[in-house]
Amino acid sequence: MAIPGWLANTFIFAFGCCVGSFLNVVIYRLPKGRSIISPGSACPRCGLHIAWYDNIPIVSWLVLRARCRHCHSRISARYVVVEAITGLLALGLYIAYFQKGLRKGMPDPMAGGWLVYGCHFILASGLLAASAVDLELFIIPLEICWVITAAGLAASAIWPLVVANHMAGQALMPVASDRMAAIALGGALGLGFSLAALNKGWIARSYQQADLPDGHQPDHRREMIRELAFLGPVGVGALVAWGLAGLSPIAGLWQRLLLYKPVAGLLGSILGYLVGGGLVWATRIGGTLVFGREAMGLGDVHLMGAVGAVLGPTQVVLAFFLAPFFGLVWAAAQMLYRKIHEIPYGPFLSMAAVVVMIFYDSLVDHLGLALGGPWAK
Repeated sequence: MAIPGWLANTFIFAFGCCVGSFLNVVIYRLPKGRSIISPGSACPRCGLHIAWYDNIPIVSWLVLRARCRHCHSRISARYVVVEAITGLLALGLYIAYFQKGLRKGMPDPMAGGWLVYGCHFILASGLLAASAVDLELFIIPLEICWVITAAGLAASAIWPLVVANHMAGQALMPVASDRMAAIALGGALGLGFSLAALNKGWIARSYQQADLPDGHQPDHRREMIRELAFLGPVGVGALVAWGLAGLSPIAGLWQRLLLYKPVAGLLGSILGYLVGGGLVWATRIGGTLVFGREAMGLGDVHLMGAVGAVLGPTQVVLAFFLAPFFGLVWAAAQMLYRKIHEIPYGPFLSMAAVVVMIFYDSLVDHLGLALGGPWAK
C-alpha cells in the first residue's frame, strides 16, 4: 500500500522541525563549550527542566505564547524560526529530489536516493546552525564542520555500494578519476604531515596572542607566512602524487586500486574538501597580504571544506563564486534602507552552497558547464 504524498510530506516536515529543535541546542550550547546531550532542555532564565509537552517544535512556542511556563520570561523567536526553516529544508529537499526531479540521475529513496538526501540534509542543517552562530558571534564552531565533513566522506565511500549505476548521477556524490584521486591522496598525506608538524611545534601556529607583547597587534602579513608554511606540504604532496600517478607501472596499479569504487568515492570527497577549503584559504591569505588586515576567517575555510566533502570539487567551486552575489544583494538592501550592518561571510557561503546543491543541474544547463568538470576526467 503506497503512502499518500501529503502524509509523507507532513512526516518529513515534522521530522525536519524536530531536527531544528536539536539545532537550537547546538546553536545555544556549542559556543559556550557545553554538552549538547546532557543535561536536558531547561529554561536559560530560571533553569527549570522543560517538559516534553512544552518542547514540541513550533507548537509549544505558539501554545505558550513565547513565554516560559514557570518564570514567564520571553522565549526568543529564533527557536521557532530555526525549527521552521529546518522543516522546510527537509521538505524542500524531498520534493526537489524525489517529486520534481531537479537532480539528474537521482534514484528512488529505497534504491539509494536516501543516502544523497540524508547527506545533503545534514549539510543544509549544519550550514543553518553554523550561520546562526556566525551571525550572532562572528565565529563558526568547527565541530559542526567536522560532522558535515565526516558525513560527506562516509556517504561518498558508501554511495557506489548501495547504487548499482552510481555513475548515472555522478554529480550527486563525489567520485574522483585516477589523476584527481592521486592529487587527493597526496594532498591528504601532506595535510596529515602539516598537522603533525603543527602539533610538534615544527610549524608555528598563526595568531598566537601569547607570542605578542602586551598591547601589540599581530602583523597580519607575517601570520599569513605561517599559514603558507602549513599549506606547503599539502601542495607538494598533491603535485608529487599527481606526477607519480602518471608513471608506469604505478599508473596501472593505481587504476586497479580505483576499480574498487568506494576508494574513488572517498578520494573524490577528500578532493572536494581540499578544493573547497583551499579556495577560501587562498582568498584569506591573498586578501590579507594585499590589504594588511585579516581577510575572512579560518572558520570559513573549514566550512567550505565541509561543503566540498559533501558536494565535490566542481560544485564547491561554483558555490564559492556564487556566494558574492548573495553579498551584493545584502549590500543593495543595506543601501536601500540606509542602514549599514556588517555581517560575517559564512551565511553567504552557506546560501550559495544550498542553492548549488539543489539547482546544480539547472545551473549547469544555463551556464554551459561540463557535468562533473575536470575532476572526473
